[in-house]
Amino acid sequence: MKCVHPESSWPDSWKYSYPYDLQEIYGKITNYGYAYAYQNRRSATLKMVREVVPVGGRILDIAGAQGNFSLTLAEMGYRVTWNDLREELADYVKLKHEKGEIDFAPGNAFELEFKEPFDCVLATEIIEHVAHPDEFLRKAAAMVRPGGYVVLTTPNGAYFRNTLPRFSDCPNPEQFEDRQFGPNSDGHIFLMWPDELQFLGNKAGLSIDQLLLFTNPLSNGHMKTQIALKILPKAMVDGIERISAAAPSAIVRRIMAHSGVRYQRPAIHH
Repeated sequence: MKCVHPESSWPDSWKYSYPYDLQEIYGKITNYGYAYAYQNRRSATLKMVREVVPVGGRILDIAGAQGNFSLTLAEMGYRVTWNDLREELADYVKLKHEKGEIDFAPGNAFELEFKEPFDCVLATEIIEHVAHPDEFLRKAAAMVRPGGYVVLTTPNGAYFRNTLPRFSDCPNPEQFEDRQFGPNSDGHIFLMWPDELQFLGNKAGLSIDQLLLFTNPLSNGHMKTQIALKILPKAMVDGIERISAAAPSAIVRRIMAHSGVRYQRPAIHH
């Protein structure tokens, strides 16, 4: 992935994306909690894809933003289609593209027409921004082939610091339609609990193939641990993360800030 440098002529969306690239891929870290949490999410996501989708498989990256997952997967040998509502970001992603097969399909992914279904649909940090996560997941499921996968990440609603409502406790999600698709944590509407992720998957005709919980309060920079992250060696932070992940499931469910889910669409048997 090419390293780019900001220019005054860049569109606002490029200028908005670039500071995230500094934290996520270029290693210019100022917010260690954000950077370490992103690294955990990136590692978990790529592993979930790599374990079940052979190299050369077709992947749709919904709301792929500045394209860091799309570009990485293309470099790994996958045939990737990048998507985002912000059409002008496509040229920003092209600027960073160095190798691998990647197509661009800006717009509402669910309104676009693709010639064939995908082996995997990827949706990282999206479902918590939509007013109808059940409908979102159902539409994503329809875009993968039988036997294919939907891989998503989202903040863990069971995390002890979460104060947002459960989707299942909201009788009228239509009230949130005007504020959906907002950026960053300010745009979070619901946070999905593990049981809700299973319920929504079942409603969409999907089964959970894998559910991961990751990123503890230290590696997330929560509870005033940002200062500690600047001092502690990364290997120690990673070690504490592994120890946390090995705790009893009831504890892990409460102390891990993020979820990663791999759903599978049932195969057709003849």
